[in-house]
Amino acid sequence: MEKQKWIFINSGRQDAFYNMALDELLMDKVREGEINAALRFYEWQTPTLSLGYFQKVLKEIDTDKVREYNYQMVRRQTGGRGVLHDKELTYSVIIPEEYDGMPESVTESYKILSHGLLYGFRNLGLEADFSIPKTKEQKQELTQIRSSVCFDTPSWYELVVEGRKIAGSAQTRKKGVILQHGSILLDVDIDHLFDMFKYGNERLKEKMKAAFTEKAVAINDISNHRFNVADLYLPFKEGFKKGLDINFQDYTLTENDQDRLETLMEKYRSEEWNFKK
Repeated sequence: MEKQKWIFINSGRQDAFYNMALDELLMDKVREGEINAALRFYEWQTPTLSLGYFQKVLKEIDTDKVREYNYQMVRRQTGGRGVLHDKELTYSVIIPEEYDGMPESVTESYKILSHGLLYGFRNLGLEADFSIPKTKEQKQELTQIRSSVCFDTPSWYELVVEGRKIAGSAQTRKKGVILQHGSILLDVDIDHLFDMFKYGNERLKEKMKAAFTEKAVAINDISNHRFNVADLYLPFKEGFKKGLDINFQDYTLTENDQDRLETLMEKYRSEEWNFKK
């Protein structure tokens, strides 16, 4: 049986608004039948705090710190908690909901799509596996949101190494199209990450930071080899090929794509979008 062929885009280092706009453009192109499915890898020109779609900016985010550090801030289409994008490879998968073999359940489809990450980490020599709750207590723990910060605890079917979360992903479904995107962390600045969020007091903030280091880990914290971001592209591209049993065809954005992208970028730059909650 011939393997499905997806388009592959390496969009390199771009600003926050380009990155979110291109995800939306690719969703539109899948919905309109212009492309079958897509995998995209990208980085961030400027460290960026991305907000989950439902996060409340003024309640949860220290916007003064975001400005002080000269970081960008953008709201994602996907839910979940805040992510500081910096030293990482970011991926996006865009497919139709009716894609062959894709479960209707968000949780089960999340597991299938995350097999690309699983094999990517294994290609780096890391013994990654899925976080799967086995007891009632573990299930309750994984459904309790403890802070505004992503990576503070693994959710169902997220990737863990030695019990600690090593990749954070989020998924949305809109008008028949699935977008799943996420961060493959190379290194993380925990102090800067936690400075982005509001806490009731300094003691609580320090407690959450300590808990974070017990529950999350970056690749260079756990690997015997020190990687840079360029080292991650091929292992994870091959990981997705194996994990999803697909082939790729490189894709270059057309002039029409670029025009549509510019329009979408205006949305992601706007305060109306980023401060909507």
